[in-house]
Amino acid sequence: MAQAYLDRGVSPTKDEVKAAVKNQDKGLYPGAFCKIIPDIAGDPDWCTAIHADGAGTKSAVAYMMAQETGDDIYYQGIAQDSLVMNIDDLVCIGATDHFFLSNTIGRNAHRVSGAAIAEVIKGYDTCIDRLAEHNIHITMTGGETADVGDLVQTLIVDSTVTVRLPRANVVDVSQITSGLAIVGLSSTGQTTYEDRPNSGMASNGLTASRHLLLHHDYLKKYPETVSSTVPEDKIYCGKYALNDALPNSGLTVGEAILSPTRTYLPVLKTLLPQFRHNIYGMIHCTGGGQVKCRDFGTGIHFVKDNLFPMPALFSAIFELGDIPAAEMYQVFNMGHRLEIYCDESAVDGIIDHCRDYDLMAQRIGYTEASKSDMNKVTIISELGKFEYK
Repeated sequence: MAQAYLDRGVSPTKDEVKAAVKNQDKGLYPGAFCKIIPDIAGDPDWCTAIHADGAGTKSAVAYMMAQETGDDIYYQGIAQDSLVMNIDDLVCIGATDHFFLSNTIGRNAHRVSGAAIAEVIKGYDTCIDRLAEHNIHITMTGGETADVGDLVQTLIVDSTVTVRLPRANVVDVSQITSGLAIVGLSSTGQTTYEDRPNSGMASNGLTASRHLLLHHDYLKKYPETVSSTVPEDKIYCGKYALNDALPNSGLTVGEAILSPTRTYLPVLKTLLPQFRHNIYGMIHCTGGGQVKCRDFGTGIHFVKDNLFPMPALFSAIFELGDIPAAEMYQVFNMGHRLEIYCDESAVDGIIDHCRDYDLMAQRIGYTEASKSDMNKVTIISELGKFEYK
């Protein structure tokens, strides 16, 4: 278990949530990355997915940066975080276009102004417009902004995305087998469709990253950004200020934590038509990090023995010494945030296709049969060898 997360009131594996929903209907494709239901338009050849996610506690860092600088522009990125956490889950079932978005914003109006909310909405519009340049169409259908100061201390930004797709296009990760290559798509660098370098943070591990990196002085300065149930010695335990330079990076610590979640949709929209017959599954390495794959397929041993070098942001977290190496891979993406499970023969073509977008990709591992029906993950990396059952 990832103790660094559990100590701060967060479950990296969401075991309690999984137990709560275990008896629910699993949809048309049990074990797929997202639940898929019959088509809402009634076409038997099509299906529908309705997905909800959000920026999580990243919004607390946006709030702190806005307070520190007096600039509400830092709220824009969390709209992209909220949207991408949905659409990049949905692309893992093969959905690449014609998404319908509804957003939900909950704020404490005493602390988060109407101008800040306007920046969130601008962030949605900017992301949608940028994706439209790549023939990815997202329709904003409206949403809800609620003043819920009794429940929310700063701001919550959530989204719900609906998409229809032909059943013939569904990618069902539950069908992955042994003998496949795993291609990882980098979470860092700068792609052709991004306007700035990405630290790789995305929108998972924020509770751990901000408390492990940022200085304890922020507790006194911004007590509204933490839960009263977290022990004080687990709150803002690091050595950095938000405006400190992140070692081995051109970003400040605050900029690195707030780096907007990268979407892989522009790459995958053009990649899937070429390589769909070679691809058996895709996994968005969000909650659970590099161990998330363990939840998919049956009797699979996932071996990851050629990971990307650890990005500067995660190196800074690890070097503080408060989180064991094995937990790093359970909490953070550690360098790649989407995995493609494919035939060995397709690896070079997929990597070349990603290169056209300045997206780094590499063969990071393979699958083999597990010795039981239980899945297993083995990571062999610069930090050591770790096994997760």
